[in-house]
Amino acid sequence: MQSQRVKVVEGGKLVIPAAFRRAMGIAPGDTVIVELDEGELRVRSLSSAIRRVQERMRELNPDGRILSEELIADRRAEAARE
Repeated sequence: MQSQRVKVVEGGKLVIPAAFRRAMGIAPGDTVIVELDEGELRVRSLSSAIRRVQERMRELNPDGRILSEELIADRRAEAARE
């Protein structure tokens, strides 16, 4: 893992080195996800965080069912029974 020393400045701000920003695809004004994990601060681009969630959802739904359609069908069946 690549590392670089940076300083925390006024207001708790730190500067992400340019090479890191380029590698992560982060531009000025972008939103990032910051996590504290076992004493480590982790920064991810929003697109990276979304990809990770999408991958996790695919793992939980390997056959690609459209769960929202199943939920709607269940609700309609319940309404028809009432």
